[in-house]
Amino acid sequence: MTALAERHCRPCEGGVEPLTTEQAQALMKGLDPEWNLSGDGKSISRDFEFTGFARTIAFTNAVAWVATVEGHHPVMEVSYGRCLVRYTTHAIDGLSDNDFICAAKIDRLTAGA
Repeated sequence: MTALAERHCRPCEGGVEPLTTEQAQALMKGLDPEWNLSGDGKSISRDFEFTGFARTIAFTNAVAWVATVEGHHPVMEVSYGRCLVRYTTHAIDGLSDNDFICAAKIDRLTAGA
C-alpha cells in the first residue's frame, strides 16, 4: 500500500459508504499514535501543542495550506500554544480515505519537531 502521505484526496460529495470501524482502525496504523479514533468511529483527532502563539498560528496556516491543496478541510480549535485538528467527511457523516491522507500529511509537517 502506498504511504498515506503520498496519496491525494479524491472529491467526496456523498453517495459512498463511510469507512467501517475496522477499516478506520487499519488506517490508524499509518498515522502517528497521537491520533485518536472517536468512539463512534466517525472522526479522528489529534491535539498539537506549541511553545507560543506564533508557532501555533504557523502550524495552523500550514494545515490550512494542506487542506486547500487537497480540497479536504478539518475542524480546528486554536488557542495559545494549542491546535486541535479533527477530520471527518461531512458528506458521508463518517470517515473516508481523505481524512487519513490529510492526517498523514500533517504528521509530516510535525515530524522531528
